Amino acid sequence: EDESEEEPKLKYERLSNGVTEILQKDAASCMTVHEKFLALGTHYGKVYLLDVQGNVTQKFDVSPVKINQISLDESGEHMGVCSEDGKVQVFGLYSTEEFHETFDCPIKIVAVHPQFVRSHFKQFVTGGKKLLLYERGWMNRWKPSVLHEGEGNIRNIKWRGHLIAWANNMGVKILDMISKQRITNVPRDDISLRPDMYPCSLCWKDNLTLIIGWGNSVKICSVKERHASEMRDLPNRYVEIVFQFDTEFYVSGLAPLCDQLVILSYVKEISEKTEVECCARPRLDIVQPLPESCEEISSDALTVRGFQENECRDYHLEYSEGESLFYIISPRDVVVAKERDQDDHIDWLLEKKKYEEALMAAEISQKTIKKHKILDIGLAYINHLMEKGEYDLAARKCQKILGKNTELWEFEVYKFKEIGQLKAISRYLPRRDPVLKPLIYEMVLHEFLESDYEGFATLIKEWPGDLYNNTIIVQAVVDHLKKDPQNRTLLRTLAELYTYDQRYGRALEIYLTLRHKDVFQLIHKHNLFSSIRDKIVLLMDFDSEKAVDMLLDNEDKISIDRVVEELENRPELQHVYLHKLFKRDHHKGKRYHEKQISLYAEYDRPNLLPFLRDSTHCPLEKALEICQQRNFVEETVYLLSRMGNSRSALKMIMEELQDVDKAIEFAKEQDDGELWEDLILYSIDKPPFITGLLNNIGTHVDPILLIHRIKEGMEIPNLRDSLVKILQDYNLQILLREGCKKILVADSLSLLKKMHRTQMKGVLVDEENICESCLSPILPSDASKSFSVVVFHCRHVFHRECLPVSNTVSSVQFCNICSAKHRGPGSAVLEMKK
Repeated sequence: EDESEEEPKLKYERLSNGVTEILQKDAASCMTVHEKFLALGTHYGKVYLLDVQGNVTQKFDVSPVKINQISLDESGEHMGVCSEDGKVQVFGLYSTEEFHETFDCPIKIVAVHPQFVRSHFKQFVTGGKKLLLYERGWMNRWKPSVLHEGEGNIRNIKWRGHLIAWANNMGVKILDMISKQRITNVPRDDISLRPDMYPCSLCWKDNLTLIIGWGNSVKICSVKERHASEMRDLPNRYVEIVFQFDTEFYVSGLAPLCDQLVILSYVKEISEKTEVECCARPRLDIVQPLPESCEEISSDALTVRGFQENECRDYHLEYSEGESLFYIISPRDVVVAKERDQDDHIDWLLEKKKYEEALMAAEISQKTIKKHKILDIGLAYINHLMEKGEYDLAARKCQKILGKNTELWEFEVYKFKEIGQLKAISRYLPRRDPVLKPLIYEMVLHEFLESDYEGFATLIKEWPGDLYNNTIIVQAVVDHLKKDPQNRTLLRTLAELYTYDQRYGRALEIYLTLRHKDVFQLIHKHNLFSSIRDKIVLLMDFDSEKAVDMLLDNEDKISIDRVVEELENRPELQHVYLHKLFKRDHHKGKRYHEKQISLYAEYDRPNLLPFLRDSTHCPLEKALEICQQRNFVEETVYLLSRMGNSRSALKMIMEELQDVDKAIEFAKEQDDGELWEDLILYSIDKPPFITGLLNNIGTHVDPILLIHRIKEGMEIPNLRDSLVKILQDYNLQILLREGCKKILVADSLSLLKKMHRTQMKGVLVDEENICESCLSPILPSDASKSFSVVVFHCRHVFHRECLPVSNTVSSVQFCNICSAKHRGPGSAVLEMKK
């Protein structure tokens, strides 16, 4: 019943069925939990065996008075019961084995050995004024022995393994059954509390850890082995209190939960009406023990039946170790607390409207949850977002939650339509796997068409054309264009729709009208060149650069002649096309080179001269006529020189341009002595021209020719610098010649020495060599005979007598073979005689 935002750790439900009927007529006094069943004792002396749902499976009439305690062994086959009238019974649930004893005082507690089912562990203890141990001995007789007495009534006993813990009026003791030694005494903290009204709660967490709760104090004790050196006369075990803390209320029961504690507390409070202390609802707390305190993890107030009349001793807490089930027993009610599972966690999140977290938790635990479905949680989340007005987020979540379920998609779309939020879900509608009915997409498109042209255009661009009936949408757009025929957004969208419908011609017309950038892509993609034959001017007007590139790349589809013809009335566009054609190939458009002269002259003079230089199909006379008419000096000079009229070209440079540097450059290119002479004659009475000539002609014409012709007394600017430059150029030429001469002489000498060394080397002559004339071995077979051999530099070898007699006066001989083959005479290098 906690209203806070913190999620509870446990969930609660009443143990009903047979228990409800029992507690209507009787009251619960105690209960013991086994993993297979429950054992409930009542104030009327009955013991009921129950299943985990509370159904009665067996009933025992033990006593006419209150049952104080029920104890079960670990196997669940043997039960010990004690009652307020002093009766103690230990019997087998599935056997005839039985023990009865009646004491002269109430027996508050009984505990059977955890391994009672085994023959050598037939033991149990009872608690009244004494702690008695009963052991079955020889002849199946039960032998009692006193383990402890003299400290008041024993009200609680817990037996675990070989250790027995019990509580009397003075405190808590632990007995080691192996050594039969008492190993500790934990005294009661608050002696002012009556032990019968505020009884001690004991609980073994494991075989060596005991939890004690008494009053508002909690202690956790650990049983440890004593070191051999410390024993002396002490027990071999001792107890250490590892955690100790006080609680806000009185402890009625304890149970472990992993490393935490579950504490059932008895609460008293001051009534607001009467201002008298009264009993409040008991609390079940989960705490994390700390060395000297505790941290509260959760705290729940339980509305048990008749809590206003209950005392601390009326509440009990039992637990099932294997399942983490906790049973809160009160006289009129039994409540079961259990750890919340993932379904409970999701329930709480949904209750708190934390749908996002609930959905995430369900996805993570989808294999373990039983109560919830991810889809149901998701749909609830979408509805919640729509109720809050977060339509965009709700639409975005549809993608994840609805997945490929077309029916749910269509249902949600209609819900968005009902609240006028189709636009919100439009971006998230599935477009592939799954695909919804065309009507859904058409409904969304009509919504946008009525209120948002840009959004409509975006959807048409993003959605595949097969999602909807294209004809219906085209007609709707056409109807809207009747009201606003110049709307560029609608026109652009209509062109895209025509494209989807493969009516490319109409789409192209709209694109051209809009001068849209996608027009070229459309032409290329759908091969619409046949449709643009009469639209070349429009394309060129829109983007001449792209249009020309496209036309030139597709000459096989639209010929050059067709393009030139279409552009006849737009010479400036005709020039752009022919210029780019010429750049790509100087010969393809050769029939239009004459036309291009006028086009270049009119629209692109900077490229006229390069065109004239690169073109081999241009009529020079026509070009010269046009250039002279327009007074294009540079182009005219080039044409005159190309036609062989260099003197006229030079004259035009000198007279029209008056640029001596260009004239000199022109004379250098032509490399004609007469041109130099004309240049000197023209410049001789122009001092600036003379300066230019003096500075530049030194390496081409003898400067003396110019200097001799200069009139005496003529003032020539920078004459001294020009003369110095001439002298420097002359000196440089002299130095270059001398340097070249030295290099030539050095190289000649080096090569001569190399040749001399080569010719001075010996030449191997052996029996394998033959005479090139007589073809017999060059060396005689008889080494004692005399012989004479001649070897030439060409490595041909002859007998001396085989060489023809030379008719010349010179004694130098030459190889007949090399001379005959015109390889040059090879002179003899060696003559061998013996």
